[in-house]
Amino acid sequence: MSTILEGLYYAESHEYVKVEGEFGYVGITDYAQHELGNVVYVDMPDVDDEVTAGEDFGAVESVKAASDLISPVSGTVVEVNEALNDNPELVNSDPYANWIIKVQLSDPSEVENLMDAEAYKTAIGE
Repeated sequence: MSTILEGLYYAESHEYVKVEGEFGYVGITDYAQHELGNVVYVDMPDVDDEVTAGEDFGAVESVKAASDLISPVSGTVVEVNEALNDNPELVNSDPYANWIIKVQLSDPSEVENLMDAEAYKTAIGE
């Protein structure tokens, strides 16, 4: 059974966003990291890149597969999780503590299009 945290917003593509003020921390869910297996590489955008809700912003590669990362929100990347460059497996150990990008949200209301924890549990059959 996957860990699904209350208070986060979830996309059908298995990314989450944790909103803090005008910023959102985006990563992959516990369910996604379980499905991928051991993560060996995380392709991240550059700081100051724009991301758009519903569009690719990078990829996660594991021993089993590669998967595009789809942004759940739109905005400007203000920080990337540099620790993942040398230790991509951190995504496996705690995907919620090891977010991938921090975004300055251009439209905070976009989170209304995402799922809450209960809806995400239903979506993944838990």
